[in-house]
Amino acid sequence: MSAAEAGGVFLRARGRTLDAFSSEKEREWKGPFYFIQGADPQFGLMKAWSTGDCDSGGDEWKQEIRLTEQAVQAINKLSPKPKFFVLCGDLVHAMPGTPWRKEQTEDLQRVLRTVDSEIPLVLVSGNHDVGNVPTPETIAEFQQTWGDDYFSFWVGGVLFLVLNSQFLYDASMCPALKQAQDQWLDQQLSIAGQRKCQHAIVFQHIPLFLQSVDEDDSYFNLTKLVRKEMADKFSRAGNEVSRWHQHHHGDYFVTENNAGENT
Repeated sequence: MSAAEAGGVFLRARGRTLDAFSSEKEREWKGPFYFIQGADPQFGLMKAWSTGDCDSGGDEWKQEIRLTEQAVQAINKLSPKPKFFVLCGDLVHAMPGTPWRKEQTEDLQRVLRTVDSEIPLVLVSGNHDVGNVPTPETIAEFQQTWGDDYFSFWVGGVLFLVLNSQFLYDASMCPALKQAQDQWLDQQLSIAGQRKCQHAIVFQHIPLFLQSVDEDDSYFNLTKLVRKEMADKFSRAGNEVSRWHQHHHGDYFVTENNAGENT
């Protein structure tokens, strides 16, 4: 039984890969294709934000349901179909161990089950999914609900890398898990170089930076030390990094000597 059969559309990332695509068949570049990227459906945020109680005020999410349903309906009408639909984190608003998390998760999954079965879901973890300071327990919960928190897959000659950016933000409660992702990422970037893939694209929730690699540290970016280390890694592989978290979209094209933002 495949992961898709066992866990529906939500547990397709297992063993650090996505079972929707065959890596052997997808490693060859066959021409342009497209995918859909979204982020922060964050069921419960709008009520919490409107009341000024972002910690415990998210007891209503009808508006988020409506908006997500509209997005899914629009995606399902696309022709040709996108290769996949990726959500870059903050799937629900309630943090691990807080009220409404179970209900928000169930409602989001109900809506996402209506995505066309020929459009695989790619689910990325955000801080609201694993906690601002993740623990082995919060990571395990995410994996049981949504699949692996970091993994890679090939589509049409492009290598896609999904990262758990909370490990880059604060891994003080799970240093061994961060080390495992670091080692895995180095291996994946080495593979990207060896196979000379057409492109390598990284999905993560927290951005490396908002405007400049030298900007000050804030809640909405990674620290200077971490971002420069990661930018150096990505530049050697010629990666594009897509991120969210600030509820503002930006793609970072990391090249040999510079990194620029396209918004």
